[in-house]
Amino acid sequence: MESERHGPERDTGRGVLGAEGPEVTDLRLVRGARARQRVARHAVDIASLDGLDGLSIGRLATDLGLSKSGVQTLFGTKENLQLAAAESAHREFEQAVVRPARSAPAGAARLRALTEHWIAYAQAPLFTGGCFWSANLPAYDSRPGAVRDALLAHRDAWLKLIDEQLRRAVGDGDSAPLDAELAAFQMDAVCNAANIAMRLGDDGAAGKVRRVVEGFLRDAR
Repeated sequence: MESERHGPERDTGRGVLGAEGPEVTDLRLVRGARARQRVARHAVDIASLDGLDGLSIGRLATDLGLSKSGVQTLFGTKENLQLAAAESAHREFEQAVVRPARSAPAGAARLRALTEHWIAYAQAPLFTGGCFWSANLPAYDSRPGAVRDALLAHRDAWLKLIDEQLRRAVGDGDSAPLDAELAAFQMDAVCNAANIAMRLGDDGAAGKVRRVVEGFLRDAR
């Protein structure tokens, strides 16, 4: 009988979780989330240089001084790691480019603000290899799957944002002489070209982006 009274915690109905307490479990969840964010953020830097295909659980574990099994536990598969990297890059881009521009009035002023924040993002790269999407979209444009879908969703959100601000700039998008959807496509293409030019040392690339945007706004007026 004595052994029954002092048996495992499950005899009390509390279980292992009850034995540790919710605070201990919560701390483990917080540490796990932080570790996941740290690994995903480093994965972004690698992928901006070597592409998402260049990611590996072993490489990240070595770079960050973690165990391979620990990183494996956090992500499970390489695809999950790639998706986490893509989401981390998108979150960083939103914080550096999109959110700061929201303080500007919608329309021409916000489009100019988006342009300036994007230029800052490209000139002093947020990621080691420059623009994350310029480095990875070409490799996944013909490869259906979850990673391609995530990258495409990020690009579509950016194009939609530019399109919306162009339409706000002209007022009535249906009667404006500017094709906002086409202009957004062209502006995205210019940004991709400018990103490459900046990486190659073209100091005039930022000015070219500004001139293109102002040209769209003149056409809208």
